[in-house]
Amino acid sequence: MLKTYFFSEPLGYDGTQLRSLWAYRHFHIMGDSVTAFRGPCKVGLDKMVDLEDVLVGDTIYSPEMLHFIIEHFDMDLEKTVYRQRLFMTIIKEDLEEVCGGSLIRRGDDLYWREKKLSVSIATLTPVSTMIHVGLNLRTDGTPVPTASLEQIGEKNPEAFARRLMNQYAAEVADIYMARCKVRGVE
Repeated sequence: MLKTYFFSEPLGYDGTQLRSLWAYRHFHIMGDSVTAFRGPCKVGLDKMVDLEDVLVGDTIYSPEMLHFIIEHFDMDLEKTVYRQRLFMTIIKEDLEEVCGGSLIRRGDDLYWREKKLSVSIATLTPVSTMIHVGLNLRTDGTPVPTASLEQIGEKNPEAFARRLMNQYAAEVADIYMARCKVRGVE
């Protein structure tokens, strides 16, 4: 069962959160989990996981984001990338209902009116796989043209985060049950 948790105090993201057992170490949440918090985001090249970004010298910065850290205790990075894309699709569908317009998903990134709304990465630790998703709450000073949740029409980041975490947990549970209800074929 996937556990969900929203941390209501501001907490920055700098890339060091992509570390096995992060939710357990900080919030005493053991097992598969999705946690959310809001705070600034500044990831330097030394903490970047995406080597494509490192090779071109990109850094990640936003004065305030809504962050999600997802950890699954299996070692399949490809499956985790699928989960990452599923989570991004859940976010996209939810926001499209809120704003009545359309967002574009390109791989693991979301765009609104050609402005980048999100950052995201999936990676492998020694005991788990992890996903980070950050959604802009403020856009001043970002290194690329960006959009914020408020511009799109989402005014309550905490309620939004809780809704997304619950939708993701329900989807993961439903996928598990879908595996359990079919018989094998020969």
